[in-house]
Amino acid sequence: MTAYESVLDLIGHTPLVEVSQLSPNPHVRIYAKLEGQNPGGSVKDRVALAMVEEAEKEGILRPGATLIEPSSGNTGIGLAMVAKVKGYGLKIVLPENVSPERRQLLEVWGAEIIPSPGNEGSNGAVRLARRLAAEHPEWVFLYQYANPANPRAHYEGTGPEIWADCPEVTHFVSGLGTSGTLMGVGRYLKERNPLVQVWAIEPPTGEMVDGLRNLEDGYIPPIFTDNRGEDLLDRKTIVGPAESVRWTRRLTEVGIFAGISTGAALAGAAKVAMSVESGVVVFVAPDGGWKYLSTGAWTDDLETVVERARQIIYF
Repeated sequence: MTAYESVLDLIGHTPLVEVSQLSPNPHVRIYAKLEGQNPGGSVKDRVALAMVEEAEKEGILRPGATLIEPSSGNTGIGLAMVAKVKGYGLKIVLPENVSPERRQLLEVWGAEIIPSPGNEGSNGAVRLARRLAAEHPEWVFLYQYANPANPRAHYEGTGPEIWADCPEVTHFVSGLGTSGTLMGVGRYLKERNPLVQVWAIEPPTGEMVDGLRNLEDGYIPPIFTDNRGEDLLDRKTIVGPAESVRWTRRLTEVGIFAGISTGAALAGAAKVAMSVESGVVVFVAPDGGWKYLSTGAWTDDLETVVERARQIIYF
């Protein structure tokens, strides 16, 4: 067994697991990239470490510096872990109506929470963080939505890992959040095989699904436009809250306890399977299910869970 110098060395190299038992087409195999196996519990560990290391390299981040970042979940947690290990201060602008697990995990890693209006969601947190960063130039604002280290982490890490484990991939499916995963992995896979199709999962306009955003809701991440996202994507497909929860529950049939955005991505993978004669679909499972227990997603009535998600941000 390998001994590691730091927990940060455990980020990446996550397992790819076949879940073809859930495929609605027997001729389409489906694989899940289990990003919940990262030490901070999500795919955003990759981005957090990449952004911090790039800022260190450029001399923007120096010993004792303080970071500020908007987040409603996994990026904040990943940054809190990285900042704790490296000795940086961290302020997270967090919507007031996030789930208790998110707030608790940020506090575990020592992040200072700056509340933003819950009814403004993640877009409101972004606006407040940008304003505070402008007012406090002594704080370092990495800004995951526009930081090129975000998609680069996936181009140099997640994409090559998928290709090494599954070079026969025909379709890649991921949620549309900051768009870093889609842009980085999608570009890498298409460079290896231009026939690989990249599908983005987004919620209905005005609806919230864990970790996802609809580009029609008023904010398009600069990463998406800077990387010519509309040209890279082959298709966007809508997955609603109820559908996301149903497929999250179905994952337990194959022993996978994952977050609600994983259910949304699996729903997208199933839509791919129903639209083609044969193929191999890889989707990203962004995190585990532990941070979602308060949603009742696995135990409560489906309509109750969906209605609760309209009041509380679970991503």
